[in-house]
Amino acid sequence: MKSMTGYGHSIYRNENYTIELEIKSYNNRYLDISHSINPFLSSFENYIDEKIKLVAKRGHLDVSLRLKVLRSDSNLTLDEELFKKYLSIYEKIAKEANLPGPSLSDFASIDGLISSEKNTDQSIYKEGVDAVLDEALAMLASSKERDGKGTHTDLLKLGESFKEALSGVEAREKELEDHFKSILSQKYEELLGVSGKDDPRFLSEVAALLVKYSINEEVSRLSVHMKEYFRLLSLEEPVGKQLDFLCQEMNRECNTIASKSQLVDINLLVVRMKDNLENIREQIRNIE
Repeated sequence: MKSMTGYGHSIYRNENYTIELEIKSYNNRYLDISHSINPFLSSFENYIDEKIKLVAKRGHLDVSLRLKVLRSDSNLTLDEELFKKYLSIYEKIAKEANLPGPSLSDFASIDGLISSEKNTDQSIYKEGVDAVLDEALAMLASSKERDGKGTHTDLLKLGESFKEALSGVEAREKELEDHFKSILSQKYEELLGVSGKDDPRFLSEVAALLVKYSINEEVSRLSVHMKEYFRLLSLEEPVGKQLDFLCQEMNRECNTIASKSQLVDINLLVVRMKDNLENIREQIRNIE
């Protein structure tokens, strides 16, 4: 089990440049990657995302990739034809006017004589990008797994507490049935006397009420849900979405039991179950 929160950082240096990568991961229902990448490394965006998807299935990730060039990768180019033309003209002027020959300053302001071309081949940074990605993602994965272990332990404890409360509810199913039978018996005794209990209408009413207020189906479904809950916790793959859906179903069953029950003991157990569910849902918001 992995947490959705984590952090990864790495720096790569060589004699030509320095690359720094920082990844911060937060809770989010889906995988959402936000980028802050140096323009000279923009071509690596999709490549970085594919690498991230190997260690993160859900969550919002802020990715910052910075570049510092230590040695200029610009090339200066001289327009030799243009230079020769200006040189010829300057020499002619100097000769006619009896002036010194042309100096460097005479050429410095000539547009287009010297041009600067920056190396736009981003592949030269591939080695650095790979290095920071491997280290930062390893750190991110480690932090996600570390936090996930703690969450997994908490989810197991909460599940056991829910299961214990559910067993208490199941043990009181018969008590709930007897409670409704007793209520009906008292009403019929008041209206028809003791003999009223043998009236087919009474027996039919008892059967209908027991069917209406029976919690057997809800308890059975919750037992099945709990087996699935512990099965999901045993898996290595991301199960956050499945657990969230399962908790919604379990909460619905708990609400139904609470609406049917008129016994304080059962209601108190349902409150405990719902409290456990709320804590479980709070925990699974932070797992993949």
